Amino acid sequence: MQRQRAIEHWLARLFPGKAFSLAPASSDASFRRYFRVTWQDATTAIVMDAPPAHEDLHPWLQVQQLFHAAGAAVPDILARELEQGFLLISDLGATTYLDILRHATPQQAYPHYLAALDTLVDIQRASRAGMLPEYDRALLKRELDLFPDWYVARHLGVEMGNAQRQQLAAVFEKILTVNLAEPKVYVHRDYHSRNLMLPVAAGKPGVIDFQDAVYGPISYDLVSLLKDAYIEWEEEQALDWLIRYWEKARQADLPVNPDFAVFHRDYEWMGVQRHLKVLGIFARLYHRDGKDGYLKDMPLVAKYLRGAVSRYDELTPLRRLLDLLEDKVTVFGHTMPAGQLKAKP
Repeated sequence: MQRQRAIEHWLARLFPGKAFSLAPASSDASFRRYFRVTWQDATTAIVMDAPPAHEDLHPWLQVQQLFHAAGAAVPDILARELEQGFLLISDLGATTYLDILRHATPQQAYPHYLAALDTLVDIQRASRAGMLPEYDRALLKRELDLFPDWYVARHLGVEMGNAQRQQLAAVFEKILTVNLAEPKVYVHRDYHSRNLMLPVAAGKPGVIDFQDAVYGPISYDLVSLLKDAYIEWEEEQALDWLIRYWEKARQADLPVNPDFAVFHRDYEWMGVQRHLKVLGIFARLYHRDGKDGYLKDMPLVAKYLRGAVSRYDELTPLRRLLDLLEDKVTVFGHTMPAGQLKAKP
């Protein structure tokens, strides 16, 4: 309440004499919160509340400039108070892609995905080295380590032996080698249905939650979008959209592999890295941060992971580990209804 009162005082100073109401808009997995400001004339804006002790607004501001220059529909900056951690930004609405797509047929979803792919190509085409942090080996490996540390050990209560750890480490090195060999572009890192808003301008989706963007593998955001942790499409449909992207990327002279089979392999292995990370993050959000809202999404993430590792012999040690974990919890076998996963104490 103290920060909300500080926001109200800030807005009153910015717009003297203009009455407004303030209501929660959304929150995310970090310390950031969002409020929707509504004035008497029905105009609205969004206040981002990023406590300086926990959040740095400068990365958001930098990526906003880069993505805006690329032609993406990101929020405009209306006012800032960096010392207190406040931003006033334009309101992209309250309807996410997920809100639309969870009730859509593939045919109804098609134009939304094509628009999202067009925006992604625009962002990637604007990429320049040295503008964003590198998605380097150290960061990719740190993310992979979330899986054994938080998902396997803490969430499932499974203690791996030395041989298993060595095998997993060897697989991690293979995954990293493929990931790091990809061409590099701007990477949103969470380019999925919860961070894309109902098209706001010329059919473009609004793009939010981009403050963690990096410069890294070109297939990463495609995995986020087409192997979305929050909504599932048939593999054939996702593959069709992937082909559409590959064609658009080649037309835009992006550095995608001219051999689609190789490009698809890279995409799959990037998915393995992301889904191992996401399982670890969802477990950490629950055990460390007390946020259980992501537990219901674990089975779908695990399904993507299982599908990919079953297709590549080089990932056999990881598949065997998943086989062992199935004896501990049915999440990898998908026999448990979503939302019924029980965490280990």
